[in-house]
Amino acid sequence: MNIHSLLLTKFKAALVAIGAPEDAPTPLTQATRAGFGDYQFNGAMALAKALKQKPRDIADSIVAAVELDGIAEKLEVAGPGFINIHLAQEFLASQVANINTSETLGYEKFEPQKVVVDYSSPNLAKEMHVGHLRSTIIGDAVVKTLEFMGNDVIRQNHMGDWGTQFGMLLAHFSDKLKSNEVAETALSDLEEFYRAAKVRFDEEEDFANRAREQVVKLQSGDADCMKLWQQFIDISIAHSEDVYQKLGVTLSRQDVMGESAYNDQLADVIAKLKEQGIAVEDQGAQVVFIEELADKEGNPAVYIVQKSGGGYLYSTTDLAAMRYRSFDLQADRNLIFTDARQALHFKQTEIVGRKAGFSRPETTYEHCPFGMMLGADGKPFKTRSGGTIKLADLLDEAVERAEKLVLARESDLTEEESKEVARKVGIGAVKYADLSKNRTTDYIFNWDSMLSFEGNTAPYLQYAYTRILSIFRKAGVSATELKGDISVQAPQEKVLAVKLVQFQEALQQVANEATPHVLCTYLYELASNFMSFYEACPILKADVSESDKNSRLQLAAATAKTLKLGLDLLGIDTMEKM
Repeated sequence: MNIHSLLLTKFKAALVAIGAPEDAPTPLTQATRAGFGDYQFNGAMALAKALKQKPRDIADSIVAAVELDGIAEKLEVAGPGFINIHLAQEFLASQVANINTSETLGYEKFEPQKVVVDYSSPNLAKEMHVGHLRSTIIGDAVVKTLEFMGNDVIRQNHMGDWGTQFGMLLAHFSDKLKSNEVAETALSDLEEFYRAAKVRFDEEEDFANRAREQVVKLQSGDADCMKLWQQFIDISIAHSEDVYQKLGVTLSRQDVMGESAYNDQLADVIAKLKEQGIAVEDQGAQVVFIEELADKEGNPAVYIVQKSGGGYLYSTTDLAAMRYRSFDLQADRNLIFTDARQALHFKQTEIVGRKAGFSRPETTYEHCPFGMMLGADGKPFKTRSGGTIKLADLLDEAVERAEKLVLARESDLTEEESKEVARKVGIGAVKYADLSKNRTTDYIFNWDSMLSFEGNTAPYLQYAYTRILSIFRKAGVSATELKGDISVQAPQEKVLAVKLVQFQEALQQVANEATPHVLCTYLYELASNFMSFYEACPILKADVSESDKNSRLQLAAATAKTLKLGLDLLGIDTMEKM
């Protein structure tokens, strides 16, 4: 159950009952200070002018009108008119019990939306590097959350599989095949392959001419050239699939909707823009002048949709993608994850696309920008020599570092179990370090902090989960066998219970704002609250009554279940032992 939504409904009804305007604000928040309730309603102050009463008097009227029997045990008016809401112990106990008996932790699914999510989108001419990490894992965490909430999610991996550079690559690829080199071997290192092709393009005139001819053939749909291109793309996608598998990301080959998928629509996009007078010719190119984004001198923003030579750009492809997702896929929401440097491009795309009717009014167009991964020097994360770090190499190093840490800890794990734990800890650490940061900010990549078993890290949360499982092993009972009443009388029990029932609110915020860090913060606070509860409320000590033991085990079970589901949605693996 979404407690925030339940309380909000009750307070809205109370405002109607006291004669408040229909559009009266309803500021309901989780309490942030101990002793001031679990939630706080602060709508009384805003109504003073409309109702011509003192805020405290209005707050008293709201308290008298709101029906929270069985939900809140106490309402109190504080300060100038704040209403502090203390949830009832019995209500919290029933919600915790519901978490333990429901596969979805009691989550109530609402009317689903069709959501298209554009994420990862590597360039298939090169191997995935660290610059693709954020788009890939943030997008996947949001996708998993949206799906869990019952939405119909369509993944769109808008891969860069087209463009003039492919002429150069195909010419080089063709030469490799003619010399009897196996295609997979030739493309085993895409970075090296790209560099070699670029050197030849710059230094060999004959090669450069053949490369330009390949571009013309490719764009005209030449059968032999298209066959060669498809072979190149298939092997390139396999490189990406290997990385996705290491990352535990849910993207598959069926989700690829590369730039090339829109080739047959681009001419029509330009035609429609010209017909409506939105695009005009300027120096031989087709350009949209966007008055809405004019500079201080009044000069409109320039948005080129077709080059003077007739070639198309990202802008053309993105407009075609907008139209396809809104009309063909009938999307309610269209989410696009790229770095913040492309924010202006997507703002321009939305303005132009909506003017042209390329998106239904009811389809949202949500660019979800993210900051950069930086090195210790505050500059974009690179190798020591200044080169681009392959994502696969970064993940391998994470597992190697984690393995050293795991082996250094005392445990009864076998060598095989230790390696599996190391894999989960290493990959989880890299992902969580990124996901736990606000999407819109840059962050410093640091091996030591992300692999720490203390603080807001994946290893800490993975360990918290295994620690709870160890309690059940020591108790000799299964979490599914627990029965009896749940008590939330001790302060630490109530704090933990309140945090448990707020899981859905965290998920709703992730879904609404595409911000996985909200879920990370929630899980860290939940784990921390459990540790405080465990220290203050013994479970397995000899002097603990059977009823208290059973109750606390149920609180522990709900915590473990919530931690596991939350980490699953983030794409972080858990384990039985560490």
